[in-house]
Amino acid sequence: MLVIPLSLLLHLSEPNRPAVPPVATFSIVGYEAATGQLGIAVQSKFFAVGAVVPWAEAGVGAIATQSWANTTYGPNGLKLLKSGLSAEQTLERLIADDPGRTTRQVGIVDAKGNVANYTGDECNEWAGTVSGKHYTAQGNILASEDVVRAMGKAFEETEGELADKLMAALFAGQENGGDTRGQQSAALLVVQEGRGYGGFNDRYIDLRIDDAEKPIEELQRLLELHKALFAR
Repeated sequence: MLVIPLSLLLHLSEPNRPAVPPVATFSIVGYEAATGQLGIAVQSKFFAVGAVVPWAEAGVGAIATQSWANTTYGPNGLKLLKSGLSAEQTLERLIADDPGRTTRQVGIVDAKGNVANYTGDECNEWAGTVSGKHYTAQGNILASEDVVRAMGKAFEETEGELADKLMAALFAGQENGGDTRGQQSAALLVVQEGRGYGGFNDRYIDLRIDDAEKPIEELQRLLELHKALFAR
């Protein structure tokens, strides 16, 4: 039997509050200039977070949409980036057209490595972002700002491919408190032109842990398996 906490039921009954649970989570969106890879890593106390948060297209950009997530930010944002808008211009357009913008959180990196992020005033505390060269880390219902700061530091200091940097950021975020409600699901998406199976698409790495006690560790296990099977 599924038991929904009373606090969440009361929260959902507030006026103008979307009637779905928030994608309360932490994520990082990044770019690697040497390969052109774009990607997102995310963890949340939310079932199947990989079906909601990460969106990316090689040569275009990568987007993480979360909190009371507006999933149209993914496909619409990629269309705007593909039309030639920068990450910042795309973010401004998405927010301007969304009446629920105060509940949203989003991070964007475009194909030139430009970064933009946004946290609405009604996102649940702690909520915020940190960004640096070619990455943006964001989260809500976090232990503290230390979560996203640690993620940024790990991204900057980790050697290897973009996937390794993104995973290091997830581990660092969790080690610094992560989502205050705990862990449940995680996902890793990395795109690169011609790196999908058989070279037919850009989906280089697309791994998801939908429901697990330690989803980040399980995601790392799958990444190592992916490397062993598909490295070239």
